[in-house]
Amino acid sequence: MSKQSHTYGGALFVVLGLVGLAASFALVLEKLKHLESPTAQLTCSVNPFITCAPAMDSWQGALLGFPNPLIGVVCFVAPIVVGVSLVSGARFPRWFVLAFFVGVCLGMGFIVWLMVQTVSSIGALCPYCLVVWAAMIPLTLAAASWAASSGALGGAAVRSAGGAVLRVWLWPIALLCYSVVFLVLLANFPLLWPFLTSL
Repeated sequence: MSKQSHTYGGALFVVLGLVGLAASFALVLEKLKHLESPTAQLTCSVNPFITCAPAMDSWQGALLGFPNPLIGVVCFVAPIVVGVSLVSGARFPRWFVLAFFVGVCLGMGFIVWLMVQTVSSIGALCPYCLVVWAAMIPLTLAAASWAASSGALGGAAVRSAGGAVLRVWLWPIALLCYSVVFLVLLANFPLLWPFLTSL
């Protein structure tokens, strides 16, 4: 992986990690406000179907026994630290790159599960959760590209493909994923389109 690719990939990790961390921290603050006063108006509550309260009150919102946003506050620090290190010129051993990639994939798996739960069970869209989803998609692609181009996932052909994904295909693939998510949400939340067109 070239120095330029390391810098670009590291910058992506930092920016996307900060976005995810900010959204997770905002959700923690909203959760504390909601616990203090369940009837208080939350900043993430726009209307009955764009609100974070149903997700907060659901069992899916505290899968491990504590609010999910705390997981984000802790875990989004990792890509920020790795990204700063890459921009600074650091190199990591294969096992670390692979472990980071696996960790990001587990996080993306958790996000996909939450997406399914939002559509099938919770029935409301949490704005800050949408920001986390939006950050995790390119973050996962960037982690996969880094792992591939660093040789953690295979030989020369895989390294070359990983570099190409980072340089050329990351954002087109991310936009395709965004489109799929948007269409799924639109199909399951018919009031979403009138709301967006009224903005």
